[in-house]
Amino acid sequence: MGQGPLAGVKVVEFAGIGPGPFCCMLLSDMGADVVRIDRKGGRGGAKFDVTARGRRSIELDMKAPADVETALALVSKADVLIEGFRPGVMERLGVGPEEALKRNPRLVYGRMTGWGQSGPLAHAAGHDLNYIAITGALHAMGKKESSPPPPLNLVGDYGGGALYLAMGVCAALFEAQRSGKGQVIDAAITDGTASLMAVMYGLRAAGIWTDERDANLLDGGAPFYDVYETSDGKFVSIGPLEPQFYALFLEKTGLKDDPDLAMQMNKPHWQAMSEKVSAIFRTKTRDEWSVLMEGTDVCFAPVLDMAEAPVHPHNMARGAFTEVDGVVQPAAAPRFSRTPGAVQGPPVRPGANSAEILADWGVTPVSS
Repeated sequence: MGQGPLAGVKVVEFAGIGPGPFCCMLLSDMGADVVRIDRKGGRGGAKFDVTARGRRSIELDMKAPADVETALALVSKADVLIEGFRPGVMERLGVGPEEALKRNPRLVYGRMTGWGQSGPLAHAAGHDLNYIAITGALHAMGKKESSPPPPLNLVGDYGGGALYLAMGVCAALFEAQRSGKGQVIDAAITDGTASLMAVMYGLRAAGIWTDERDANLLDGGAPFYDVYETSDGKFVSIGPLEPQFYALFLEKTGLKDDPDLAMQMNKPHWQAMSEKVSAIFRTKTRDEWSVLMEGTDVCFAPVLDMAEAPVHPHNMARGAFTEVDGVVQPAAAPRFSRTPGAVQGPPVRPGANSAEILADWGVTPVSS
């Protein structure tokens, strides 16, 4: 039994890639018992596959009727099902929502796709970059003189996809406790990413956000909300948006008497202001600026790489990273005061827990 607010919740995960496994990692970190159905002869279980941590695996051949029945028997015992195939695949396998909910009316059936279960693009292939491209998010990021950069796959797969599915699962589980009925969650990365853009769409409608990149308050256009290179070729981030924080920033940088920087919101002068700030930051190393500014109300942080981040004093004090089977990785988040979550274990090879899962869940395998 896992620990965390979802302890006792049973999840069946149909093995996939990207946001589906990430969502199941989050559910596992919160205590859910996540059973992954892997294809027979499939690959997986490498200790470096961080998003596969904290679950058990059973191998099933979903083209074999007996194994399909075993899968449905597991589904009948589950609270949640998570799948990330193209629309129609689960139906063809015999474990679509209609069949699953017939076996288990309280089931929360989570479907993770890029384009959604409906719409003209629903059956097309795609990846994170394509999904965020049609929401306005990708166009809004980057420098004006270049094309929008791929922002890792954090915005789409994990932000607009996995996190929205995890929220949907928790909401549907809560509702099922009252109604006694399950439901299907259609979690599209395009929908979730569009939702993440809510503030920017509001600002644009108000006339205070433009479609020009690198020209707005939060996209690098403002000289006081940006990333700057330091004398040692490293970087620092600053974000003193509020007037009192901006005044402290000018004091710390020695720019408080510069008339060109006195008018913080003088947008026509932002480019010239940015050049002056950039020149100042190149006079010291990243760590020298950290000594001067970190921990103050300047709204400052050094830009760390993935080797540095786990050993930053703040991250160490909060236990933001952990080590599992020799692999340094993010710890469970968020924090709960009474029912703390935790990483339930390293990734396992496909089929490693087949007999154990069937026994624990009270399922008798169907003979072929």
